[in-house]
Amino acid sequence: MKAAVLKALDTPLAVETVADPVLGTGEVIVDVVAAGVLAYARDVFSGKRQYLLELPIVPGSGGIGRVRAIGPDATRLAVGDWVFIDPTVRGRDDAVAPDIILQGLTAGSVAALGLQRYYHDGAFAEQVRVPTENAVPIGDIDAEDAGPWLALGKLLVPYGGLLAGRLLAGETLLVNGATGAFGSGGVMAGMAMGAARIVATGRNAQVLADLERRYGARVRTVKMTGDEEEDRRQMQRAAGGPIDIVLDLLPPEASASWVRAAALAVRPYGRVVLMGGIREDVSLPYAWMMRYGIEVRGQWMYQRDAVRRLVEMVRSGQISLDGFVVTRFPLEQVNEAVAHAAANAGPFKMTVVTP
Repeated sequence: MKAAVLKALDTPLAVETVADPVLGTGEVIVDVVAAGVLAYARDVFSGKRQYLLELPIVPGSGGIGRVRAIGPDATRLAVGDWVFIDPTVRGRDDAVAPDIILQGLTAGSVAALGLQRYYHDGAFAEQVRVPTENAVPIGDIDAEDAGPWLALGKLLVPYGGLLAGRLLAGETLLVNGATGAFGSGGVMAGMAMGAARIVATGRNAQVLADLERRYGARVRTVKMTGDEEEDRRQMQRAAGGPIDIVLDLLPPEASASWVRAAALAVRPYGRVVLMGGIREDVSLPYAWMMRYGIEVRGQWMYQRDAVRRLVEMVRSGQISLDGFVVTRFPLEQVNEAVAHAAANAGPFKMTVVTP
């Protein structure tokens, strides 16, 4: 089969013929129809992000495709089924605290490197082998709709955070860092889950205005100034009442003060979910957290059943994928796709490779 291979950091991907994946028990082989290209893929492939990956590797975290072959333990999947290729692979030998990798991208820890060595290659290929549970049926679709269905990957991360934070219909949600791909997905998922009001923060005024245009009066935006106290006042003013839950999705270059501005805006007994990538430590006042019962938790990726739930939300019409702009590249132009993804990052934009 044809695949794009990263042989060394800071070198172009090489499109070449590699061995077809071999099916094992507990596994599925999928014919890849569309694979998403991360906006920061170039930083991963150059080594700038210092991800845990061993070379050579076929990158590509997640995709849409059709089942080519199933193992003897599959009871519901069938050859030809359309599936979402879930890149979040969990070790099966610890149900409480499994090691996790993102297939075709990185190991979540040094302990997970063994898992990554086995489920090594990703979706920038004509075929990919995944654990049975990571081939999630999405129902029949037209092949040209495979690209828009990749929006599941942008929605799953914030949706996992909202499930972890137990967002309830009628609550007020603050999405911190709403102008990025995952942040805008948090607004979209929060709307679908029934948030009465969503406060969306960010620095890009144009994107904030677009969020208000798309979602109407339930979304109120705050342009961050960098003044922590003033930003917090603006968040609380935009909420028009208590903020029940804060979902932080700020990128690595953001400041810890931006995280703190949002976290301290939450109501007594509110919840704060940390999913961003900032590298600084964040200090929160101990006495305030204790006295007011503030719940703060980290969340990396999403729960195993989140994919199926999200698929049903799309199928039921609670979430529409129509607003995403998809730019497609054939596998032979994968390096152009990586450059395009970096230059065209942002909400509701997707760069897709079509093997």
